[in-house]
Amino acid sequence: MSPTTNDYTADANEALRLSLVRAKDDKASLTLREAYEGFHPTFTYPIFGEHEQIYGYSNLVVDLKFASGSLAQYLHVSYADTLPSTSTVDDIEGVLGKRIPPDYYTDEADFIARVEADAIAFRPPGKRISHYLRPARLPSRKGKNVAISRVLSPEDEEIVEFEVYHSTWDTPGFRDYHRRMQLFILLYIEAGSYINEAEDTWEFVVLYEKRKRRSDPDVATYHFVGYSTLYPFYCFPEKVRMRLSQFVILPPYQQEGHGSALYNAIYQYVLTVPHIAELTVEDPAEAFEDLRDRNDLKMLLAHERFMREGLGDAYAGSGGSGGDLLGHAHGILSNGVGSNGGGKVMKTKRRAHAHAPGHAQSGRLGPPAERTWLEKWRIDLKLASRQFNRLVEMLMLKHLDQADTRAVKAYRLQVKERLYRFNYEVLMQLDKQERQHKLEETFQGVRDDYRRILALVY
Repeated sequence: MSPTTNDYTADANEALRLSLVRAKDDKASLTLREAYEGFHPTFTYPIFGEHEQIYGYSNLVVDLKFASGSLAQYLHVSYADTLPSTSTVDDIEGVLGKRIPPDYYTDEADFIARVEADAIAFRPPGKRISHYLRPARLPSRKGKNVAISRVLSPEDEEIVEFEVYHSTWDTPGFRDYHRRMQLFILLYIEAGSYINEAEDTWEFVVLYEKRKRRSDPDVATYHFVGYSTLYPFYCFPEKVRMRLSQFVILPPYQQEGHGSALYNAIYQYVLTVPHIAELTVEDPAEAFEDLRDRNDLKMLLAHERFMREGLGDAYAGSGGSGGDLLGHAHGILSNGVGSNGGGKVMKTKRRAHAHAPGHAQSGRLGPPAERTWLEKWRIDLKLASRQFNRLVEMLMLKHLDQADTRAVKAYRLQVKERLYRFNYEVLMQLDKQERQHKLEETFQGVRDDYRRILALVY
């Protein structure tokens, strides 16, 4: 039987095999559960076209290997057979070679020699801004809400340290390093693209594994895990909004909490820089939005002053910690609000700050929440308005007394008011009845999603 066209058509995502290659002594330090070679991309259409196919080869394997720290690259194409030269055969090395620096290796022995040399010589460019510890390999689990149950010591040989570094284009050696790592943006972010090096205000936060060798614990080597790009925009009158633009954790490190650790390192960095007004995110994918929500929500729950002011006396009664709130503070937001019948929330006759002896002090989360108090905290926490309001609405929902009809109504109106403002242009194209229906439908969808997110945290 003569070969068919399908015999010479390969799925580019399956054919392209990626590896983070370690030096021999570093491989010997790995546990049996660790594997950093032979994983695949999620997307290849930016390289091989929208159908993500490579034509002209049978049993095709495209090996693209990276030195695990320096990201020096090796490219090799192998196949069982190819169509005659008269046929249209994709130039794999020519196409892929345009996306990576030209100094990639094609001789594997030379590449391995480079890996061995770089293992000792490579040090992350930039300034270390954060670090944390993890067991050598966490037990496999489907959830992303990873918790470390015991105190970890860097002296334990089964404990691995991870470090986060901040760089700019001016950081010595970083421009060349970025050219080697930027391919991961195309391979793992849908609609991802290379950034413009001519725009000199980009900032970068890169995560590395720092691993001690079993053969010589005094030797520690660095291995690339993932990174994020940040771009500052002017914020009146004299600050900037830092926009998180790209964010990627490589597959061998996923599902272990490293995405959350990198995001939190970025957020803590933003808090330390006086001229940054807030952290925003550019068009986040659903998975990243969940990651952001979980970590921002945990941050608020751990912020004792915010939670104490928000929940009032009920916070002290719950034990005064984010963890204790989960079991004891459910249903504490109630009373104190009414409606004038026109869709506007108004306070009933109670005072927020002065209380008669023996009366419980109400929290400022309401509902409705006190707007001036919220804005003060939003500015202090450097969170974007929409994100902060969503987080507040989640906290309110978690602690809302569902039996208190006035509180439930006040909460619904507060959320609907934000949704109305956010979707104003779309809603104004509908008649009044359709607008009300669509707003209620949107509210219910948002509330259901809040419950989903809360379930991930609690």
